Amino acid sequence: MVLSRAIAAVACVSGLLWTASLAGRQPSSPTGDRVVLITLDGARTQEIFGGLDLAILKSTLEKGESPETNSTYRRFWAATPEERRRKLMPFFWGTLMANHGSIAGNRALGSRVTLTNHHWFSYPGYAEILIGEPHDDVIKSNDPIRNPYTTVLEVMRERLALPAAGVAAFASWGVFNQIVEHAEGALTVDAGPHEPVPEDSELQDLARLQAETLPPWHNVRSDVFTFRLAMHHFERARPRVVYLAFDETDDWAHDRRYDRLLDAYARTDRYLEQLWTWLQNDAEYRGRTHLLITTDHGRGRTATDWNDHGARIDGADEVWMAFASPGLTARGEWRAHPPLTTSQIAATLANWVGIDWGASRPNAGRPIG
Repeated sequence: MVLSRAIAAVACVSGLLWTASLAGRQPSSPTGDRVVLITLDGARTQEIFGGLDLAILKSTLEKGESPETNSTYRRFWAATPEERRRKLMPFFWGTLMANHGSIAGNRALGSRVTLTNHHWFSYPGYAEILIGEPHDDVIKSNDPIRNPYTTVLEVMRERLALPAAGVAAFASWGVFNQIVEHAEGALTVDAGPHEPVPEDSELQDLARLQAETLPPWHNVRSDVFTFRLAMHHFERARPRVVYLAFDETDDWAHDRRYDRLLDAYARTDRYLEQLWTWLQNDAEYRGRTHLLITTDHGRGRTATDWNDHGARIDGADEVWMAFASPGLTARGEWRAHPPLTTSQIAATLANWVGIDWGASRPNAGRPIG
């Protein structure tokens, strides 16, 4: 009932939200507002809005195995998409979106969010998020090349006169060392597997565990280390801007391990709950932190191509965005609004701290109001 009322409410206001974004509204001028950007790599709209996809689960079972006897089915299956998604991500749907935020991208409700780059894989997707426009002729691979363009994270640090620790990125995929900043060393960046020699005893323990539990993928660490390192930084450095980039929702999909993929969604939901609880219990962050959660690309729609993405895969440009911001009053799901694009994220993040991203990048997407 609570979620139904929230969905009805957002149906009334979504048009107003879009009107505000197109009207060229001046950036707000908050004092000390915080921004947290979170991405789940390759997280399909199908799981986000519908939970367990039975056709895909069946395609991954052993020959002759019944779904009803499968532990993943028993854990995450329910009769409706709404029930299934809430089983998969109970905090995200039962608390965050119902009481504190809203989400766009459910095409069943006439809500469309798409990429503007035409590659439909990771580096171009993340670059679009952080720059606000595609550069398909320049950023066209996942190679670890330094970002040719200044990112919104770098501009926020400069314009807000923050120390390097005040704008931080924590990522599971090592290529984020190159993605998030054009000028190396402009930000605090901790990405991928590495062997730091920290003085802090807690970080020493995390470093040892990280070295002993390397996942089976190249240049990737488990999301739990990304999350724990980020929370340590929140507590010690009190940053104004933080980017958390989780990766396992992409890795397990490529491996066609649907069971492990759903486990990754459920773990990420617990990370979101822990982060939100920490933010709400801290006077510096409570009521002044803007949260945006999204993905870098979609994936195929069927049991044949769900594990893949890229320009040849139908549906890989279909994405979603979730918001929990003091400046946005909508709750639940967006309905029947003009399409949003990933290219609007950079301007939205900048707008939340009083920066007009379009002033220096006139071709970038407009902020979401």
